[in-house]
This record gives sequence, structure tokens and C-alpha cells, in this order.
Amino acid sequence: MRVETKAALIRWGSVLALAGLAAVLFFGLRVPQGFSALREKHQQIRQLQEGNAELRLEIEKKRERIEQLQKSRAEQELEIRKSRKLLHKDETTIITPDQEKKEGVGR
Repeated sequence: MRVETKAALIRWGSVLALAGLAAVLFFGLRVPQGFSALREKHQQIRQLQEGNAELRLEIEKKRERIEQLQKSRAEQELEIRKSRKLLHKDETTIITPDQEKKEGVGR
């Protein structure tokens, strides 16, 4: 093969490669399912990953609370009394206006 033919092939190959790259960029930016859709998908994935991380933390906190309740009888009793609003004979509960708003009392 001649040197001139090799040089011509290299030039044409370079031109075709650049044309192909330009076509990919053009259609990637123009087509609705192009780069903007890809960017949007990445953003959705990032949001879901952040949500998953928050849920993992919440699950871990609940596991720790369950462990506390399993190990401590006093914690169990306190939780039951709080959830069922139970009192011992000599105890009194005072409800302040701020508590009414939080608990929805009086609505």
C-alpha cells in the first residue's frame, strides 16, 4: 500500500469519526430521551438513595429502641403506661395547652 493511500484512509477515518461524534452529540442533545432524560434519571436515583439512607437510619433507631425494651422491664412498663395513658394510684397528670395542640385534644 502506498503512503498516500494510507494517509488518505487516515484522513477519511478521522473525518468519519468526527462526523459520528458530532451526530451522537447532536442527537443526544436533541432527542427527548437524550442527555436531559439521563440527567433526570440520575437525579431520581440520587433522591431514592438519600431516601433509602434516611430509612436505614430510622430502622436502626427502631432496632435500638426494641433492644432497650427487650432488656429493660422498667422501659417496657414506662412505654405501656405512656401509650395507654395509665397512671399509678398516687399519680396525677397535668395537661397544658401546648400538649393539647400536640396531641389533638379538644378538637
